[in-house]
Amino acid sequence: MDVEAGKRAVRERVWATLDQAHAVEPPGAAGHIPSFIGAEEAARRLAELDVWRQARVVKANPDKAQLPVRESALREQKLLYMAVPRIATPKPFYLLDPAQVGVDAASSSRAAEVAETVGPEEMQPVDLVMCGSVAVDHRGVRVGKGAGFSDIEMGLLAEVGLLGPHTTIVTTVHQLQVVDEELPETEHDFRVDLIVTPDEVLRCAPAPRPKGIVWEHLSEEKIAAIPALATRKPRLHRVDRST
Repeated sequence: MDVEAGKRAVRERVWATLDQAHAVEPPGAAGHIPSFIGAEEAARRLAELDVWRQARVVKANPDKAQLPVRESALREQKLLYMAVPRIATPKPFYLLDPAQVGVDAASSSRAAEVAETVGPEEMQPVDLVMCGSVAVDHRGVRVGKGAGFSDIEMGLLAEVGLLGPHTTIVTTVHQLQVVDEELPETEHDFRVDLIVTPDEVLRCAPAPRPKGIVWEHLSEEKIAAIPALATRKPRLHRVDRST
């Protein structure tokens, strides 16, 4: 079984398991970062950790499962960058400054109304990354919903030096999303440092941070569909030719 087929099998199994356990709200996990029951408790558990308390700049995914984390960031006056859904704009991150927006801006629909978008070159170094997952193993290897947007977002941040040893990568999930087997991974995948469930915090072994976009893993169609990639790739190629 190749890596992508292995990932698909894990997604389908975990989505089905969550649905059978009535662990998502609204029902129907398939195709999504699961909006798991207990997300608020997981966010509260994360908020008790020193890495959260010390973080001043947070980057987060826009999915409903991590909405309580984003709300917590704004309530606690952290500067929050939230990915634009599907990285659909040339500047692919919402800038959510608690001095300028309310806690309601933590939802992607409200952020689209009140927040400006920024590109990686305009952003500050990130202390904590919050990502959504469909499944994650005890090593910190995660599987998303299959579109690859989280990997691209991380690659964009890494290209301009916004991720480093100081950056903590976290995912919040239901306990049923934590799997015992080793998940498949590729060069463009990243690992998390912490897994936070409504019941516990799991600490993973340190792993290298993403180094940038792995262009050869992206189709020309994918690059063309994401403005931040379509405009960036030629410039990176020019830099490559001059070295």
